[in-house]
Amino acid sequence: MTGLVVKNTGFWYLVLPQGQQLDNSLLQLDATQQPTIGGLIPCKIKGNFRLKGIRTTNPVAVGDVVNYEVNQEGFAFINAIQERRNYIIRKSINLSKQAHILATNLDAVVLVVTIQHPQTSTTFIDRFLATAEAYNVPTIIVINKADLLDADEKSYADDLAYLYRTIGYDVLFVSAKTGQGMDDLKQQLLGKVTLLSGNSGVGKSSLLNRLIPDVNTKTAEISDVHDQGMHTTTFSEMYCMTDQAAHDTFLIDTPGIKGFGTIEFEKESVGHYFKEIFRTSADCRFNNCTHTHEPGCAVLKALDEHLIAQSRYDSYLSILQDEAEGKYRE
Repeated sequence: MTGLVVKNTGFWYLVLPQGQQLDNSLLQLDATQQPTIGGLIPCKIKGNFRLKGIRTTNPVAVGDVVNYEVNQEGFAFINAIQERRNYIIRKSINLSKQAHILATNLDAVVLVVTIQHPQTSTTFIDRFLATAEAYNVPTIIVINKADLLDADEKSYADDLAYLYRTIGYDVLFVSAKTGQGMDDLKQQLLGKVTLLSGNSGVGKSSLLNRLIPDVNTKTAEISDVHDQGMHTTTFSEMYCMTDQAAHDTFLIDTPGIKGFGTIEFEKESVGHYFKEIFRTSADCRFNNCTHTHEPGCAVLKALDEHLIAQSRYDSYLSILQDEAEGKYRE
């Protein structure tokens, strides 16, 4: 039997059988010791998954199409993962030698960022974008809490938007609180499977509640002490938009993340995942230019001429240095 993984609790996986429609309300039910939850099948994975060289903390991820079998007691086990067309992966925070897959088989990613409370760093944005480029997942940058920006913050947000639009990314200003920009965002999502991701506290759950009102996911205040978000999404879950105009539109909500460590990157390929660096590198003197010290480097020349942003170049260098233990947590 074949199905789609729509929730990952770390121990159980809720699987939507092929050909069935997703009922969002079923995702909130406890899978423990239940052979079925409405139309969803709670599954475990067989132990040999972890013996096949899959160096991830979650060998099965939301978005995976899997094969599963039901035993004589009526409980289901995933026994195979069908080939993934893409995924978003990062280094695991607790196990630096392993990786964590956020979601698979995506049409797009919405990277939710905020200017203040909390502030999303350009390093985080660039590392996420580079990973999405590496796995061919188009990314939309959403600047949330636009209604809270003062004049200085709005000016910085405009500069940030100009930078990434110039590189080639769509950037939207939205407010989950007031509804600003939500219609434009929804139009970008229609007919797609999209991952919602970002730092804790940027308002992903609030955006999800705006886009799919019947989901009613939990939200929380920002920590006054550390100016960081507190995790409200515990597990990765896939929801479907329920209004008629959004047929075949799915959103994957994931727990907020602090750092974003790249993985599976070869150093000579990192520049390929920065759009403007890749375009400019065609004019470098050497084909294997690292854009750090070589004579005739077009990227360094463009940097000097302010045609490539210093923040982007610094992010590029930081990924080159990811071999250093703990670097990705900065």
